[in-house]
Amino acid sequence: MAALSFNPSRIRQPLLQTHKPISNFTCLTEFSFQSLLSKSPKAKLKSLHIPSCSVSEASISSTLETEEGEEDDDPTAELVYLDPEIDPQSITEWELDFCSRPILDIRGKKLWELVVCDTTLSLQYTKYFPNNVINSITLKDALVSISDDLGLPLPDKIRFFRSQMQTIITRACNELGIKPVPSKRCLSLVLWLEDRYETVYTRHPGFQKGAKPLLALDNPFPMELPENLYGEKWAFVQLPISAVREEVSNLETRLVFGASLDLDLLGIEIEDNTLIPGLAVASSRAKPLAAWMNGLEVCSIEVDVAKASLILSVGISTRYIYAIYKKNPVSTGEAEAWEAAKKACGGLHFLAIQNDLNSDDCVGFWLLLDLPPPPV
Repeated sequence: MAALSFNPSRIRQPLLQTHKPISNFTCLTEFSFQSLLSKSPKAKLKSLHIPSCSVSEASISSTLETEEGEEDDDPTAELVYLDPEIDPQSITEWELDFCSRPILDIRGKKLWELVVCDTTLSLQYTKYFPNNVINSITLKDALVSISDDLGLPLPDKIRFFRSQMQTIITRACNELGIKPVPSKRCLSLVLWLEDRYETVYTRHPGFQKGAKPLLALDNPFPMELPENLYGEKWAFVQLPISAVREEVSNLETRLVFGASLDLDLLGIEIEDNTLIPGLAVASSRAKPLAAWMNGLEVCSIEVDVAKASLILSVGISTRYIYAIYKKNPVSTGEAEAWEAAKKACGGLHFLAIQNDLNSDDCVGFWLLLDLPPPPV
C-alpha cells in the first residue's frame, strides 16, 4: 500500500541503491512520436497492472517544539526556523510563495503571506503582510531578513509557482543576484501550504470560509511542441518502484539528465513490486533532447483521452501537446489504464529518454508527481 504523509520535523534522507540498467521496463504498444505507426503494432497489448496502493491526503506536521518542549499553537504566529543540524551552506535553492490568504486583517482587507522553505523543509519561514505593501522592495527586504536572521546565505535559485507574481518575484531576485525559476516542482511548498490551510488559516480569527484564491493557478490551452523537443518513438511503460529508486540514484552517480523527488520526505511508501507508470521516449539524438528537456522544469504528463494526446506541463503555465495517437479501443484502453495507474500511485509517474525503446540505459530520467493545486 502507498501512503502519502509529510512531516517537516522528522525528515529522513533518501536511501540510494546501487544502479541497475533500466532493462525491466514493461513496454506496451509502441507509437511513433507524431502519429501512430501506419502498420498495426507488432507488440501485443498488455493490460496495465493497477497497483494495489492507496494514497491518503497529505498530512504535514509543521509545528515546532519550543525550548520547553511545548508546541506553539497560535495560528497568528509567524515561523522562522532553520534545522540546527543542517549546514546552512548546503541550502542553495529555496521555494517561495507570496500571495493573499483567505484571512481578513483588522482593516477588513485580505492578509498576504510570504512562505519560504527548501526541498527538505530544513528551512521554514512565514511572515504576514498587509495588502498595501505588496511589491518587489518588500519581498527583497524580506529575503534579506531571512538570510540575516538565520545566518543563511542567499540561495542560488528560488522556485515559485504563481505566474501572477512573476514580475514582483523576478525583480526582487534579480536585485539580489538570485536566479528566479518559475516551476510547479515546488512540491514541498505545495504540500506545506495544504497543511497550513487546515491547521493554520482555518483557525485564524480572520479566516473567511469559502473565499476563493485571489491568484488562481493557470491551466492554459496546450500549445504545439517545439521541434527541438520531438522524439521519434514513445511508449507507455511501467517500472517497479525499486527500479525507479535506482534510476533516481543514477542521477547522482552518472552523467544523466533529469530530476528526482525526495520520496522519503513526501512520505511515499510503495511496495517494491508496485509498478509505476511512465513514458519512454526514444530518439537518435537522445542526449541533445534530454539536455533541452532538462532546462524546462518538467512537472507532469497527463493523457487527454478525448483528444487522444499526451500533455506535457513545464514551468508554471506552459503546456505542450507532447504526442498524439490514433484513437481506437486498444489505444484508448491503454491510455486510460496508464492514467488510472498514475492516480492509484498518488500521481507518481516518470519520463525516460533513451536512444532506443529496447535500450538498457536512460540518458534522461524525470520523476514526476501530479498534485492538485493548493487550496490557497
